[in-house]
Amino acid sequence: MSIKSFLTKLWGAIKSLFNSFPDKLKAAVHIGIIITENIKTIIDSPIADILTAIIPGEIDDKIKQALRAGIPVILTDLKLTDQCSDLTDPQEITKCAVETLKTLDGEIKSAFLHNLSILIAQVAADGKLSWADGVCILEWYYQNKFKIASK
Repeated sequence: MSIKSFLTKLWGAIKSLFNSFPDKLKAAVHIGIIITENIKTIIDSPIADILTAIIPGEIDDKIKQALRAGIPVILTDLKLTDQCSDLTDPQEITKCAVETLKTLDGEIKSAFLHNLSILIAQVAADGKLSWADGVCILEWYYQNKFKIASK
């Protein structure tokens, strides 16, 4: 079996798995991608209320509250705010992490953003998305749904 046919079968299996997810879990995957894409956008354009800017307005209020609380914790846990370790305000923590992301290049930045998407989707899914599933599903969703819809 060639690598190409193996990957084709793997993507097909992931698509089938994604299609069988409950709508709430599909929405969580979408949220993880959207927020990470919004972070990538504001890396180049500073905004006053960064958490409001990165969390889409159409998300359920309960999920928004969880994300507003969870995103700064995730950014701290990823060590994106080490140079700002004395900060406690979620806005400032998030701004500091975005400033750190601006300094990263290429694959390192991509790795952080991929991990961030998965962790945000886990918060949005209220813990019902495992890391292992999130790794595959979010990459598949980004490549096959989000990028295609963005074009």
